[in-house]
Amino acid sequence: MMTTTLTARHPDEPLQEQLQALDTLTVPQLRARYREVFGEDTRTHNGPYLRKRIGYRLQERAEGGLSDRAKARIRELAKDSPIRRRGVPVGAIAAAPEPAAEPPAAKRDPRLPPAGTTFKKKWGDREHVVKVGADAFTYGGEQHASLSKIARLITGTNWNGFAFFGLTKPWGKR
Repeated sequence: MMTTTLTARHPDEPLQEQLQALDTLTVPQLRARYREVFGEDTRTHNGPYLRKRIGYRLQERAEGGLSDRAKARIRELAKDSPIRRRGVPVGAIAAAPEPAAEPPAAKRDPRLPPAGTTFKKKWGDREHVVKVGADAFTYGGEQHASLSKIARLITGTNWNGFAFFGLTKPWGKR
């Protein structure tokens, strides 16, 4: 079995040889090479994708990246573009993203009653009591993250928690 040295790359090694060497690397070796080239780990295990990314970066280093004029034009076009790429903020191509302010508060589902409210559901020959908390529900003395889980505990089958407890309309519009 042939092994390829990953870290002993001479800076003067021709770009073409570096690119051809990528074709012989296994996915773990590509991940290690990615770490060398980008200075960070990758989450992907997709070999063809890693070869393309590493190859592009090697070419960018050897021959230069986009010109400042091209980067400016991309930013200009991106402002009006409806296309959004996951994980890449608009304008991040040549500019560092601005630090985010506080994360937006999670919106509370309008079907939920206010925290502290207790409601009852009769199922079978028992009455089941659920107390609404700020971000959890209390049933049977235990905390649960969702009404669906509580409905499943009560019935033994999967239910939409809002439907089971009759909370299908916004709480204030009942």
